[in-house]
Amino acid sequence: MSKIEVDAIEPQSGTALTIGASGDTITIPSGATLTNAGTATGFAAIAWQSVVTAATLTAVAGRGYPINTSSNACTVTLPAAASVGDQIIFTDYARNWGTNALTINPNSLKYQGNTSPNPVYDTNGESIHIVYVDATKGWVPLYDGAVAMETPQTLAVTYLVVAGGASGGGGTYHAGGGGAGGYRTDTLTMNKETAFTVTVGAGGATATGNAVGVNGANSVFYNITSAGGGGGGSYSSETALAGGSGGGGAGETPTTAGAGNTPPTSPVQGYAGGAGNGGANGAGGGGGGASQVGSVGGATPNAPGGDGGDGAANTITGGSVTYAGGGGGAGVGSGTAGAGGAGGGGAGGSGANGVAGTANTGGGGGGAERGGTATSGAGGSGIVILKIVDTNSATFSGGVTSSLSTSVSGYKIYSITATTDTSQTVTFS
Repeated sequence: MSKIEVDAIEPQSGTALTIGASGDTITIPSGATLTNAGTATGFAAIAWQSVVTAATLTAVAGRGYPINTSSNACTVTLPAAASVGDQIIFTDYARNWGTNALTINPNSLKYQGNTSPNPVYDTNGESIHIVYVDATKGWVPLYDGAVAMETPQTLAVTYLVVAGGASGGGGTYHAGGGGAGGYRTDTLTMNKETAFTVTVGAGGATATGNAVGVNGANSVFYNITSAGGGGGGSYSSETALAGGSGGGGAGETPTTAGAGNTPPTSPVQGYAGGAGNGGANGAGGGGGGASQVGSVGGATPNAPGGDGGDGAANTITGGSVTYAGGGGGAGVGSGTAGAGGAGGGGAGGSGANGVAGTANTGGGGGGAERGGTATSGAGGSGIVILKIVDTNSATFSGGVTSSLSTSVSGYKIYSITATTDTSQTVTFS
């Protein structure tokens, strides 16, 4: 091989200088630096190809591809190896990607820093210009419409969503207990970096006189809604209200308790309240709980009120905690007041006010007994608990009262106990 050593090369005449002939390969050795002190054209240019109509394409760096998906979707496989600065462009030739999408297979390299899932572009008229930056991020779009995250990362979120419990009925006569807030628990696969709504339902306010108990408010996480508990019945309206769990019916006249959120509603969030008992000695029924119906009120002199239905135990925070117990019904005379169900249910009154459901459990409030000024127990507020692997985190916005626990090895557990409205959000990262 011949070798020429010179300090400068100039054209013999004119200003045009050609190095090599068509088809030749000009090699710049490794470690050499090519410095441009003037104007360079043609370097790193994109070579545009003919329109692609096939269902698959193996792309080559340095090329641009018009992709026509009028007849079928197209999957593009990127090069198996790439160098920093490699670029490729894809454009929606016929504005049909919204119907037949373009899918990119990164072919073992990363795309936006991730190895999966394969990015899918499904917006009409979209163009994608990608560049290979390094092994950490791989191919990164210089533009792709809104420069969307096309490789969203997911995580598993175990949730407990308990709505606010209802108050018991007011106390002109033997009122029913309030139903517990709806109870839902499961695990979802969710996208990171996306905001989801979180709302914690308040408990129903107290009731007096002939007033029926007040339903609790719903609790919400993402697309999971737990219904507020149903209010307990009162003398003027012995039939209690339906809800996540139903309220208990009032005593004194033949009554029917409000229904809980039972099948065919799916999934089940709680159970029906117990009926109040009729006649002069009828006692109030207990509110339904997350795992049990409320008991029917007694019918004898000095009859006991019906017990609230028990709630459901949950170990999301590590230890077993019971939530969403129903409120107890009011007793008659010296009859025993109905006990609140396990899980925050308040006891009924016996010649007294009902007891409030426990805050942050969704427990129903107890029904009030006799004397027009007797007050029922208010419903307990609900709660939302989220559990994620501890390599992830949750960030809350505006008005959320949350606490973080790491009591379960390998997990972060967030307990959300208050929000001011439905606009609060949580974002996972």
